[in-house]
Amino acid sequence: MNESFDFIKQLESYLKNKIPSFNKILEAKQLSGGACQENYSLRLEFQDSKNPIQEFVFRTDKSSSLFTSLSKEEEFYVAKIAHSKGVLTPKPILLEIDTSYLGTPFYIMEKISGKANGRYVTKDSSLKDLRKNLPKLLAEQLAKIHSIQPDDFQDLNIKNQLLKGIQTPNELPQNSLKIIQAQIQNFDEPHPAMELILNWLEKNYPKVETLVLVHGDFRTGNFMVDPSGLKGILDWEFARFGDRHEDIAWLCMRDWRFGKINLEVGGFANRKEFYEHYEKFSGKKVFPERVLFWEVIGNLRWAVGCIEQAERHLSGKDKGIELASIGRRVTEMEWEAMRLIENAR
Repeated sequence: MNESFDFIKQLESYLKNKIPSFNKILEAKQLSGGACQENYSLRLEFQDSKNPIQEFVFRTDKSSSLFTSLSKEEEFYVAKIAHSKGVLTPKPILLEIDTSYLGTPFYIMEKISGKANGRYVTKDSSLKDLRKNLPKLLAEQLAKIHSIQPDDFQDLNIKNQLLKGIQTPNELPQNSLKIIQAQIQNFDEPHPAMELILNWLEKNYPKVETLVLVHGDFRTGNFMVDPSGLKGILDWEFARFGDRHEDIAWLCMRDWRFGKINLEVGGFANRKEFYEHYEKFSGKKVFPERVLFWEVIGNLRWAVGCIEQAERHLSGKDKGIELASIGRRVTEMEWEAMRLIENAR
């Protein structure tokens, strides 16, 4: 309780120094931010006769985050460029990288309406009509994200971080696999299923024609909807330059279907329908064999992430039941990757 009070007072003091028209924080409510993020809904009062009460979202890291995630500065600028290119995402408003104010870097963005909960998106009866149109709406947004090129980033440090050392498109699959291999080698316990999956991936590198901005976590649970439509794409912390098929594959992963297993795209659509919409908006063909590669590597990447989340709990760095429970799901991702490989034969 005291920590929450201190946070509000510190943030209020910070905003008074940064925004002359700011008056006070009327409400600061913690939101679900997953295992890595801290999000607060802010209701602020300003000395503005036309719009005195405004709502925003405050976003920062928890005490420990996955090493593959972007810094808050990098995430802020990715979201800023995406918003400027017409992607439906909350507008980033204010960035602070000086940790002396609140202990961690943070940024503030506009608040949008809707809900992101996966079971709400895939099962709630109020969204019955929206789900019919959701494949088209999301395909349009994904095509806009993939229209963003490395040269759209003027900050060379952020650009290089998003490229992760890749010089040419065809380096991407090998580079992605090397990163995962290094992570797996650092684990204390053996994972023979992961070794089998790695062997298949090494023999099935796909062609990559162009490096584009990929969201990195484009899935059910990371976009806001309500019965009136798609409200916005959230959570850019895993954005990078890569193959457009990466985002398509991630959206199709079994883990993001929330019980609607037969609807392979996010639990609300079939692949053929989504692929056709994406091809229409992007002008680019979807190659199913490339989606397969990135879907297999996506399951392996998520399995590795589950182990890392569990380690945060087991090491005592950031204890929590959510982290512990995620760690128990490693075998699910190993099984799914091997199922995809078997079915591809």
